[in-house]
Amino acid sequence: MTLLSDIREYPWTSLLTGLLPARLAALLPARFQTKSAQIVPSASIAGNALTVVIAIMSFLACLTLGAVYMVNQSANAWVNDIASEITVELDPVNSADIEKKMTLVALFLAKQKGIINVKPLTAEDSAKLLEPWLGQTSALQALPIPRLIAVEIDRSNPPDIQLIKTALSENFEGVALDDHRRWQAEIRTLTRSAALVGLAVLSLVAAATIAVIVSATRSAMASNRDIIEVLHFVGANERFISREFERHFLGLGVRAGLVGALAAALAFLLLPTMMDMLGGGIVTTAETQRLIGSGELDLKGYLLCVLVVVVVACLCMITSRLGVIRVLKNYA
Repeated sequence: MTLLSDIREYPWTSLLTGLLPARLAALLPARFQTKSAQIVPSASIAGNALTVVIAIMSFLACLTLGAVYMVNQSANAWVNDIASEITVELDPVNSADIEKKMTLVALFLAKQKGIINVKPLTAEDSAKLLEPWLGQTSALQALPIPRLIAVEIDRSNPPDIQLIKTALSENFEGVALDDHRRWQAEIRTLTRSAALVGLAVLSLVAAATIAVIVSATRSAMASNRDIIEVLHFVGANERFISREFERHFLGLGVRAGLVGALAAALAFLLLPTMMDMLGGGIVTTAETQRLIGSGELDLKGYLLCVLVVVVVACLCMITSRLGVIRVLKNYA
């Protein structure tokens, strides 16, 4: 009940004066104004330094969250593509008439339930799959490259993969079926690892932000110790004093968070251009696109940056409140 009453009685409208600069806050309607004088100087040197630090922390948090999001989106798209297809491989060494065998295997696969489309790849198509690693060379024509058949399956009514694999081995020699399960497991492992690394980085950023805010709160209270002691002894309660600090640090957190989020959004917008400028060859470009896709964030990704701003602002507000209350207990 005490918590609910505190939430109802809290002057939420006055928090806008902490979010906006003094000149803009003065233009707000009277109900959004705060009648108390500001205890913490908003333009102090410590405040400016703290703004820079929190902006950097927000920038790092947005970069980490955006990178994890892009890796997750790319991995999900890759898994979905892999899960909707299986690949049949024909060994060209042990087959005298590989084209005829390709046709027979394709017809056999087309008759199976749960298979939507069967696409035999030509020798040139199979060679192009190796170009990102071997480059365009005439030596590929001399290599015994396995022939492939891409099979699209019905995900709503998938076929019995094991039954098809057994039937292929019994009816055709040198034919193997790959259902890509191993690749799916490796992609999921990569995604989980990236998420855990991102979570660890975000935890470190949050811990550093809390430590900086606690230090700044103590510094601000030490520099305004005389004023706080007078307010405390004349009857000002902890809520009144803590709200002054909350307004200050909430506005600081929002402004610094926005700067960091905008810088991160600009970095993501320029990422595709930077990738093209840095180059690295066909292999580097192909592997980078497999890992993070095109390198661009979508709307949900930018909304995550906005979420970082909200979390940073709340973190600043809550940490400063707890820090002030803890210090004020020593005055009692």
